[in-house]
Amino acid sequence: MSDTIRGGQFLVKETKCEDIFTPEDFNEEQIMMRDSVIDFVDKEIWPHKERFEKKDFALTEDVMRKAGELGYLSVAVPAAYGGMEMGFVNTVLVCDYISGATGSFSTAFGAHTGIGTLPITLYGTEEQKKKYVPKLASGEWFGAYCLTEPGAGSDANSGKTKAVLSEDGTHYKITGGKMWISNAGFCNLMIVFARIEDDKNITGFIVENDSSNGISMGDEEHKLGIRSSSTRQVFFNETKVPVENMLAGRGEGFKIAMNALNVGRIKLAAACLEAQRRTITGAVHYANERVQFKTPISSFGAIQAKIAEMATNSYAGESATYRAAADIENRINIRIKEGNSHQEAELKGVEEFAIECSILKVAVSEDVQACTDEGIQIFGGMGFSEDAPMESAWRDARIARIYEGTNEINRMLSVGMLVKKAMKGHVDLIGPAMAVAEELMEIPSFDIPDYSELFAEEKEMIIKLKKVFLMVAGAAVQKFGAELEEHQQLLMAAADILIEIYMAESTILRTEKLAKKVGQDQVQEQIAMAQLYLYHAVDIVTQKGKEGIVSFAEGDEQRMMLMGLKRFTKYINLPNVIGLREKIAAKIISENKYAY
Repeated sequence: MSDTIRGGQFLVKETKCEDIFTPEDFNEEQIMMRDSVIDFVDKEIWPHKERFEKKDFALTEDVMRKAGELGYLSVAVPAAYGGMEMGFVNTVLVCDYISGATGSFSTAFGAHTGIGTLPITLYGTEEQKKKYVPKLASGEWFGAYCLTEPGAGSDANSGKTKAVLSEDGTHYKITGGKMWISNAGFCNLMIVFARIEDDKNITGFIVENDSSNGISMGDEEHKLGIRSSSTRQVFFNETKVPVENMLAGRGEGFKIAMNALNVGRIKLAAACLEAQRRTITGAVHYANERVQFKTPISSFGAIQAKIAEMATNSYAGESATYRAAADIENRINIRIKEGNSHQEAELKGVEEFAIECSILKVAVSEDVQACTDEGIQIFGGMGFSEDAPMESAWRDARIARIYEGTNEINRMLSVGMLVKKAMKGHVDLIGPAMAVAEELMEIPSFDIPDYSELFAEEKEMIIKLKKVFLMVAGAAVQKFGAELEEHQQLLMAAADILIEIYMAESTILRTEKLAKKVGQDQVQEQIAMAQLYLYHAVDIVTQKGKEGIVSFAEGDEQRMMLMGLKRFTKYINLPNVIGLREKIAAKIISENKYAY
């Protein structure tokens, strides 16, 4: 494993397939963990889907307790505080497989293990960790996270909730209202963000849930999906919080919130993976059983196309999510070896790959929505009925594009963070961008390269797509400088190019690694998925690149960049798209499940 990769460097450094981690690399412990989580879901969650849809909040709480008894709430928690202290990949793995049956449970699980517990393990004092983390790790207590307010959503630092120090200096009195609080109905502890005096930044506090201490709740919200996830408004009226319950330092709440969200983003991507696998399997079961015109609908090309696209996106999401998870784990381990505390190592490790976390959050949340939408379509009229599992999956998927920072915010963040890293010298964007600008002036080579080796052309396409990003983003940075962040539509177009590069490259590298391990003939369908994903990625990059270029460049510059775009998105050998889809769908249909 290469230990030098930094966040965002995938854009300017060649990554070898040997240097990435893939789901095929799970060790025995990870396979056992995965299988035990699947077994838990099949016994405790899947059979009760109807109850989850009928707002059975007590059921969610009950299943959370059972998850705690089996240790699933403690995977990421250090052993010193009653946790399993497993690596970051295991954290992501458990989050992935526990989240596939219902969004209600996965939201409760994610809110508790992520933003409900992590701020204390990452920022808490030794006393705070000893007091609270073991209870949260075991499921004796449940956590919630109170950041959002009616007037403070994406602009998280604009909250109006106040914290006033008491005259004797022993405690703060918190007053204000929070909304969309997951787990509010059954939590014992809340991470609450409030502003002290006129501080520029908010401050985090650990607040025990006690109704006699000025804490009250609104009714359960009526929501489109995640219906058995308890979501309420929480009101604080001079709620007393001991000064020793401040998290980190005064004014450091915004930093806590942002770093907790980085972890939340990759975990949210993971939480959308098993949902896709189960949706695909359910759709294929139905397509194999449903007979129209005297033949199962799975034999129709129109249905096969849907199954192939659903599977391809799911496979790409897995490839990219586990690649990033292992990069984060490696970075954490390097920092621990260098003498960092577990806290510091994890914080810096995740922060290093914040760009990738944002990319994954956007890509996989949008793929799960498309997957469940096609799931409904394959079921036809039945898909629209509450008697079939697809409509609840579709409703649950919808929230994934909103929480942990909306996809719009995450798109802009991914490019914004990359530009900041370049300014700090952590990722050399300027050099490669200038090299691309020079290349545009040169006469292109008309030699036909040797593409006989597996993925030779596809990997060259990835290099060219990176040049598109460097060309567009480089010119935009030159033109707008620090004001680039005001040009949101341009940032969004650049983000889509960045996202497709990371997802397509991850899919190709995973498949190349697998082909080297088991032989090319054994992974024909995976090769087809990598090629199909790249084909779509090239189309998106072409469209978004053109949108950006025609919107900020004029005259000769525009003509030159459009010619560059054409050159950098040109295949020598275009794939047979329908043939790829047929190959991918055939295996899934014959195995009657998502087979990868």
